[in-house]
Amino acid sequence: MKVIKNYLYNAFYQVFILIVPLITTPYLARVLGPKGVGINSYTNSIIQYFILFGSVGVNLYGNRQVAFVRDNRRKLTETFYEIFFMRMMTVLLSIGAFFLFLVFVPDYQVYYLAQAVSLIAAAFDVSWFFMGVENFAVTVFRNLIVKVITLISIFTLVRSYDDLTMYILILSLSLLLGNLMLFPGLHKYIDKPEFSSLKIGRHFKPSLLLFIPQIATQIYLVLNKTMLGSMISVQASGYFDQSDKMVKMVLAIVTATGTVMLPHVANAFANGEHEKTKDYLYSSFSFVSSLSIPMMFGLAVITPKFVPLFFTSKFSSVIPIMVIESIVILLIAWSNVIGTQYLLPTNQTRSFTLSVVVGAVVNLIANIPLIWIYGAVGASIATVLSELSVTIYQLVVIRKQVNYKLLFDDIFKYFIAGVLMFLTVLFWDRLMSDSWLSLVVEVIIGIVVYLICLLVLRAKILFKLKSVLNG
Repeated sequence: MKVIKNYLYNAFYQVFILIVPLITTPYLARVLGPKGVGINSYTNSIIQYFILFGSVGVNLYGNRQVAFVRDNRRKLTETFYEIFFMRMMTVLLSIGAFFLFLVFVPDYQVYYLAQAVSLIAAAFDVSWFFMGVENFAVTVFRNLIVKVITLISIFTLVRSYDDLTMYILILSLSLLLGNLMLFPGLHKYIDKPEFSSLKIGRHFKPSLLLFIPQIATQIYLVLNKTMLGSMISVQASGYFDQSDKMVKMVLAIVTATGTVMLPHVANAFANGEHEKTKDYLYSSFSFVSSLSIPMMFGLAVITPKFVPLFFTSKFSSVIPIMVIESIVILLIAWSNVIGTQYLLPTNQTRSFTLSVVVGAVVNLIANIPLIWIYGAVGASIATVLSELSVTIYQLVVIRKQVNYKLLFDDIFKYFIAGVLMFLTVLFWDRLMSDSWLSLVVEVIIGIVVYLICLLVLRAKILFKLKSVLNG
């Protein structure tokens, strides 16, 4: 039940941190317009590289290392301070590199400086620690307060395109405030540091090994926006970013299992329970498939009606991008389970790294011709191809470690239910008007049809869920 509770906490948190942009996006699309949204997207994509290099893989590495030693308070204290101070130093180096970058880039400097507060915030990010000790409630409730303040600030202070700098500052400062608010909760787990016993250097190499896949991941998460802004226009970057936000919001519900299960599996693996780690893999794979398949089909079918209602007709270019990108919901769900929930906690870092590098290379190679020919639509196709390559590579890597029959058990039932749901909603979509009410009705119809299909097909996930709830 602890895993389920932590999943719900983390799912809520992951969705909630995206709720602010979900609530504000229609407002900002109207107030800032495609150009303002595009400038924010483009400059933020650049600052993410500096945040990435400053973080040196700590989010994944710190989570795992804390999970390994969380039962020993002394080791936990040492591990936290060693990793925290290491990250503090690397972020300072990254800040220096950022100001050097500004010397050579005359465009959008005021926006870059506003984005830079996010880089400072990265130095104080200790969310990895609370994930490692499996305390997800503290990150949820403390950040809830910050996000509410952010929401109020945006609607109060951002009124026109001229307030773009203020908007970026609000988002950046909210990250800093949210990170600082986590520190009071540390005393429950750790003591004051004994500086003489700290060995900060020992964490650099292993965190660097996890840094490599994060660099590669960042390439096909952020490079699309950077290349679109450079090769096409900041508006094209904005169109892709709007689609990406919606897809990532849906994905957050699914990938929340990864953050929850990583420390759980790592702890089981550290205790020599290897078969248990595989059982976790089979259960997680089935669970995320049952969620991601209907979400993929559902988002694709409602997008043509959703985009004009949500973003306004000015963002109609987002429709084909989002329809194509909805495919990655399933692909990332699968690679999240195999990579984050199995390869990383079982110390198969090299295989995880190579899988992400393969995805980055595919994305980079595909991006150039596809963006040049199709613009933002091409970037979405490249994203799908890169995520597909990651998933295929990981499935090949674990072929001798797992039973594919158990891994893909009942997947075909989820696909049948998903396709029938898609066709049903598509039929009703042709009959109903373009309004929020009809969109809500279509979503409800889709959920009901999918669940009925799972019941008729006697999908095992429903019986597992029933036994968990009864237990």
